[in-house]
Amino acid sequence: MPEMHFLVRWPDGGEMRCYSPSLVVREHLAVGQVYPVADFLARSRTMLEIGSERVRAKFGFACSSAMDQLASIEERAAGYGAAEPVTVLGFELPPGFEAVAPVTPATPSTPAAPADAAGTEVRRG
Repeated sequence: MPEMHFLVRWPDGGEMRCYSPSLVVREHLAVGQVYPVADFLARSRTMLEIGSERVRAKFGFACSSAMDQLASIEERAAGYGAAEPVTVLGFELPPGFEAVAPVTPATPSTPAAPADAAGTEVRRG
């Protein structure tokens, strides 16, 4: 079961490298996307619980690392308002899977740079 990491920036500018036991993150988050804290938290719960259950289905036990990661995300999120922004900066995927490079996060004056099919940031001139 391939594991991955996802990188996020919290409303205070702090960054966090998060673990997932499966690639399910790619179905719930998009690189460069900004999510309100409440939405990011709900998505994190869903995807980490799915990842943990995939581990259970394969190995017969839940993934404690996924649940620990969820607890860390919940603890960090508790310090912010529900509508404050969390930005997904990038995905770290295992070898052989499509990589998605970190992108410049969106600000009111600068939209996030899109990534091409290979995951390389595409900048508009």
